[in-house]
Amino acid sequence: MIKRKVLILLIGLMGATLLHAQTESKIIINEDLQLTQIQDSIFIHKSWSHTESFGRVSANGLIVIRNGQAIMIDTPWNKEMTKQLIEFIEDSLNVQFVKFIAGHYHEDCIGGLDYLQTRGIETIANSLTVKKCKEDKLYVPSTSFVDSLIIDFNGLKLECRFLGGGHTFDNITVWIPNEQLLFGGCLIKSSDSRTLGYIGEAVLEDWDFTVKKVMEQYENIEVVIPGHGNYGGAELLSHTIELLEKHRNK
Repeated sequence: MIKRKVLILLIGLMGATLLHAQTESKIIINEDLQLTQIQDSIFIHKSWSHTESFGRVSANGLIVIRNGQAIMIDTPWNKEMTKQLIEFIEDSLNVQFVKFIAGHYHEDCIGGLDYLQTRGIETIANSLTVKKCKEDKLYVPSTSFVDSLIIDFNGLKLECRFLGGGHTFDNITVWIPNEQLLFGGCLIKSSDSRTLGYIGEAVLEDWDFTVKKVMEQYENIEVVIPGHGNYGGAELLSHTIELLEKHRNK
């Protein structure tokens, strides 16, 4: 009886270990593109590009899969990477992309927007982002919202919300309450960030107030995906505010 109980316990521990490994497994698509599975059907996509100011930089986006369909939040840096990512996921996981959400108007969010539109995928953005894309003669998302948009994605709720300026004047967050997961995008800095990064178009006077609004809006945050760097927990929001205070006191 004791041996049987020990065997059952070992099997249970092995199952838990395998599940943990599975939910944080990494898939290398190529040297500039990879996926990290953080929950059963939620992946961070990470892509790299060379920038003049910061050299080789990675950027994060999110992919949520539900009942054979997928939503992408932010594209990789360009059209070709976006094409590679979507084709890899559709072929490997047998899913179809149906929606896209843009975090803001920079290339690390909408660099592959033109490819998505050739595929007939609905592309969603804050109305401020849509207006900026038109002004700058960029590809323009097909669907816009003001302040907030609730998406029912096959029974899973996603809350897109504009709470104020920060990294840019139009940056939004996406909250998945069932998973207590916040996609903060470039509004939120990773724990290993020591500066605010690119602030050429930042709304510095509002940034920390916007992050505080996010903290008030979502009290039970467990997972936070920043626009760049490693994901973490709610401490990333406090870290971002600290970086802003440090920047002001220089």
